[in-house]
Amino acid sequence: MSKTICPCGSNKEFASCCEHYISGRDAAPTAEALMRSRYTAYTLNDEAYLRATWDERTCPKERIVDGGATKWLGLEVKKHITQEKEATVEFVARYKIGGKAHRLHEKSRFVKFDGKWFYVDGIYE
Repeated sequence: MSKTICPCGSNKEFASCCEHYISGRDAAPTAEALMRSRYTAYTLNDEAYLRATWDERTCPKERIVDGGATKWLGLEVKKHITQEKEATVEFVARYKIGGKAHRLHEKSRFVKFDGKWFYVDGIYE
């Protein structure tokens, strides 16, 4: 039986990488781990996980995932900076919509509340 590699770019098996965060068994220990698991959730169209890990002050009311219209191709983490309860993760995500390739370069902000990391927002490069 072949092992499924996690979409987050870690080159680890999904079961030993993002799956235990997405399933709710564990909270992501770092902002980078949360960002990687959120990317994986986008590849899985997991609206519930994305909402659960988004700071409620900035989480949009409209639908987050697009039901599969976006084909996620890869993730590269450029930089991860943590200062106590705040962090920034810079990344590049590649994807296709309608056969056209796109590149998302973002500096995401994260905050830590009650021992859990949450996505706040991002600045697009």
